[in-house]
Amino acid sequence: MRYELVIFDNDGVLVDSEPISNTILAGYLTELGHPTSYEESLRDYMGAAIHRVHDLVEERTGQKLPADFDEELHRRTLEAFQAEQLAVVDGVEELLGELVADGVAYCVASSGSHQKIAAGHRNTGLDQWFEDEWVFSSEDVGRGKPAPDLFLHAAERMGVAPERCVVIEDSPLGVEAARAAGMDVYGFTSMMPADRLGGVTAHFADMSQLPKLLA
Repeated sequence: MRYELVIFDNDGVLVDSEPISNTILAGYLTELGHPTSYEESLRDYMGAAIHRVHDLVEERTGQKLPADFDEELHRRTLEAFQAEQLAVVDGVEELLGELVADGVAYCVASSGSHQKIAAGHRNTGLDQWFEDEWVFSSEDVGRGKPAPDLFLHAAERMGVAPERCVVIEDSPLGVEAARAAGMDVYGFTSMMPADRLGGVTAHFADMSQLPKLLA
C-alpha cells in the first residue's frame, strides 16, 4: 500500500449512524422552531462539528439555539443509538482486518464527540478494532471540518506526514478538510451522491473496493 496511515471518518463510514443522527437533529431543530427536514439535515450538517449547527441557525434566523442544545442533542442521539441497534457499515471489519494483516496504521477522525464515537463503537463491537489513542474528535482541535485541523492533528499524533496519509470520507465538508490538509481522499458514496463529493482521488460505493484503490 502506498499510504502509511488510513484516516477514517466515523459516522457513515465506519458506523451506519448518519440516518439516526440526522433524523434526531432534524426533529430537534424542528421542535425548537427551526423546521428542518431529514434531507436538509444531510445537506447542511452531515460531517460537520456541532458549532456549524449553531452558526447556520443564527445566520439564517438571527436566533441562538438554547444553551443546553448540545447536551440535549447528545442525549437524544445516544438514546437512539441504544434503541435502534446500530450496525457497522458492511465490509468495514474485513477491511480493518486486511489493514492489520498488512501492517498499515489506521485511526478515526470524527466531527462527533468522543462520547458519541465511543458509544457507536461500543454498540457495534468496533471498539475491539480501535485503541483509545487511535480515536480523534473535533473536540480535540479548535476548528472542526471543513478546516484541516482535525486531520492534521490525527496525522501528527499518529506520527505520519500528511502526504503519507489517506482519508476515507462520505461528506463534502470532510472531503474539503482532507484536501486542505494536503491528503488524498476517497469518497464513499453510500449516502452522498458522487457529484457532491468533488475533488476526491476516487469514489467508491462498497468497502470491498477500497483495498485495490489504496494499493
